[in-house]
Amino acid sequence: MSLVPNLLRGAATLLLLTTGDAQAQTDAPVAPPAPADSQAMLLWFLLGALALVVALVALLFTALVIRLRPQLRRIYELPTVRGSWSGQVLGLLVGDAVLVRGEVRDEILDHDYDGIHEFDNDLPPWWKYSFYATILFAIGYLGYYHVSQSGQLQGDEYAAEMQQAALLISADADDPNKLTTYAALTAAGDLSSGKSLFVTNCAPCHGVNAEGKVGPNLTDEYWLHGGEVNHVYKTIKFGVPSKGMVAWKGKLSGKQILQVSSYLLSLQGSNPAGAKEPQGEKEAPTKPVAKL
Repeated sequence: MSLVPNLLRGAATLLLLTTGDAQAQTDAPVAPPAPADSQAMLLWFLLGALALVVALVALLFTALVIRLRPQLRRIYELPTVRGSWSGQVLGLLVGDAVLVRGEVRDEILDHDYDGIHEFDNDLPPWWKYSFYATILFAIGYLGYYHVSQSGQLQGDEYAAEMQQAALLISADADDPNKLTTYAALTAAGDLSSGKSLFVTNCAPCHGVNAEGKVGPNLTDEYWLHGGEVNHVYKTIKFGVPSKGMVAWKGKLSGKQILQVSSYLLSLQGSNPAGAKEPQGEKEAPTKPVAKL
């Protein structure tokens, strides 16, 4: 009768031991992954070791060639060896660069052009090898970029980089990459204010009548940075430092910049005296009409 209780106690003890081991394994700390700095150091160590091995092999090879140079020279002088391609490779080791520079025969052909004689010399092998390399490069470039379209062309790469750069710039009112959606002002008061602001701030470069001086003529249909009101607004607000156009943000309010932009569009086709020649691309923006 005591056999069953003993078996039960043994099973319970075994279960407790098993559970304890499992709990100990679960609670055991997991080794953290190696940090990135350690991996980088290991990579540089392996690269350094590889470079050292390559340098040692090159040094041993150079020492061996120098030691065996007399024997290699005698082998190279054999008629059956010297004319072969492998013999020319051997010639590089003994100081004869015929494989690279070719043989200069200096044989004059039976051609005479105003006292200028033509020599019958082949193109230098290094030049021909370089030309063959450009052909292989062109085939690889064509296949990679145009046939398989695996790589980005310059235009696509530029667009992708500009898109990534735009993500780093906050898309708020001071974002030069975010075009506004304003409509041109047409009220007489706004256009009058825009004229006053233009004469005060913009006339020194663009003329009192926007005919153009240092800056371009703003009364024709040609625009360097866009003739729609939001493009004109952007040009005035952020300026074009590379062309000498200053940024007016911080000096004029947003409404004032829109008033100036709308006033400029109202001058389209006014043809003032002494107007500067057209610059930029031809556009036909909507001309605001004052609401009296």
